[in-house]
This record gives sequence, C-alpha cells and structure tokens, in this order.
Amino acid sequence: MKTQAPVINIKPYVDDKEQADETPKVSTPVSSEKSIPGERIQKVLARGGVGSRREVERWITEGLIILNGQAASLGDRLTNGDDLTLKGRPLKWEKFGVQATRVLIYHKPTGEVVTRHDPEDRPIVFKKLPKLQTGRWIAVGRLDINTQGLLLFTNNGELANRLMHPSSEIDREYAVRILGEVSDENLAQLKKGVQLEDGLAKFDDIQFNGGEGANRWYHVTVKEGRNRLVRRLWEALEFQVSRLMRVRYGPIFLPDGLSARQTHELTPKELDDLLTFVGLPTEKPGHATPRSPAKSKQKPKAPTRANSRESRRPGERSRTDTKPSYNKNKRPHR
Repeated sequence: MKTQAPVINIKPYVDDKEQADETPKVSTPVSSEKSIPGERIQKVLARGGVGSRREVERWITEGLIILNGQAASLGDRLTNGDDLTLKGRPLKWEKFGVQATRVLIYHKPTGEVVTRHDPEDRPIVFKKLPKLQTGRWIAVGRLDINTQGLLLFTNNGELANRLMHPSSEIDREYAVRILGEVSDENLAQLKKGVQLEDGLAKFDDIQFNGGEGANRWYHVTVKEGRNRLVRRLWEALEFQVSRLMRVRYGPIFLPDGLSARQTHELTPKELDDLLTFVGLPTEKPGHATPRSPAKSKQKPKAPTRANSRESRRPGERSRTDTKPSYNKNKRPHR
C-alpha cells in the first residue's frame, strides 16, 4: 500500500552528524530577565523580520536606531509607548510582539513573483497567503518567476534568518528537466565547480531521475541561495532548462497532494522538529494553531512514513497518465 511521505524529516541530518556531541551538558545558572520590563531591541526587530540580531546590533552601534529621541544602545529594551526610528524612518515595532510561531509551505506556480509590491503588476505570492492578525509573513528565500515548487513562509524573523543565513549551509533540492544528453564529464564538472560571473558554484549532489526523448530529469542540491543559481550552472555548460521545481528546503519537503497555489501549515510536531533543527527552543503546547490549507478542497494525507521521501517530477496532473521512464516511487539516492 502506498504511504504518504513525511513533510519534514531531520533524520538524515542527525545521521550525518552521527550525534557527535552526546555528552550530557552541565547546566549553569542563567540570570532571569523576566523581572526586567520590555524586550531588547535586537530581539524584537529580529522576530519581526526587520533583520537578524547581529544586523540590528550593528545598526545600534552605528547610531542608525533612535529610541525616544536618543541613540539606542545594545542593552536598551522596548516597552509600551516607546518611539523607535530606523535609519530616519519611524518603525511600528508593536506589531512584532510575542506570538506563536507559524510556518507555511506554499506551492508556488510559475508566473508569480516573490515580492510585496511589483511595479509590473504581476501576481504576488503574498496575496495568496492567509492573513495574520499581528506581524507579517516573511519569505524564506526566493524563487524566480519561472520556477515553481516549495516556498516557505514564517512569522518568526529569527527562524527565517537561521534558515537563510549562508553559515547554516542548508541544502535545497530541485527537480530539473534538461533538454539534451548530459555526459558523465558534464556531471563531474557540475559537481566539481563552474566559474560564473559572481564566482565559483557547484551542485553538491546530482541524481538522474528518468526521462524520455530529448528530455532528461535530474534532482540537484545546492547550499547557496544565489539568484537563479541552478539555471545558470546548467546554462554555463550550454544546456537548456525547460522545467525547474524546488521539492525540498533542508528537512522540509513539498507535501504530496499539495497543488499549486495551496498552502500547508506545519503541525506543532513538525514545527518543533524545525525549531530544533535550527537550534531554537520549541514552543509550549497549545501555542500554535495550524489552519487548514488555503484554497484547498482536499487536504493532503497525514504523514505515515518516517524514512526518506519519495521524489516527484513536476508533471501531468492525471494520476493515470504515468510514463515508464520515470519512477515516481523511487527517490534519487543521495
């Protein structure tokens, strides 16, 4: 019987680390800040997605943040009624108040842009998301207008920063359809590195995943978020990318059955796994209340398999229209 692949799977990452540090850590007393009113500026602004804590701290030391008419210092805390300006512009920091972390998986179709305002009046992904009473949705990375697939959104700026920061080296997996024959030499060069206009780049993994005629499907992984990196690597070797779809971001997979323009909100268990993965504390039970997928008449089936996910090729909608040259039930070996 066919089973549903998990939405989030951190097991491969744990295996890679081999649980190197299993030595019990000795707890040390930590001074509680609960008795001190307010929250530090860098913590509030990071939660709101204005910038990472380190970025906000740099702005403070550079005198770019003004608190109640005075240059802010690193130890300053925000309390009700405080006025805050960033780089000369008033900042409504109250909307960044403490709230339950939410994470959405959005299946972005081609033709939509990842921006809040588009001068060309093209469809915008943020208009497809459920409304937040406080705070705002923060996009974890981007996909260009011609790329479809998994796009993450969260209302937690610190979580978004840890998922995107280059030092995290979180891998992204794409299903890509290439026109033409790809030789072993081509694959070796793509894994070794190709010089692009913005520096050397490479695929960390490439796996053939079927195809027929002139088209070939591959699953590739990268650990960088450079603009159009997957397309540019193939184009550097004069290959044409005819289809590109992101199917995984770190431990999070595009759920089976999630059609384009639909969303899936992480369950409390999935959210805890993700927070643990990036090194953030889990939230108390009952604080997160996932909603049903937006614009979805049929909810994706619940995860039942704990091992690696079956891969998919972005393709035909009909379940009966399958091609023998592509094995949907077999995920490329990584």
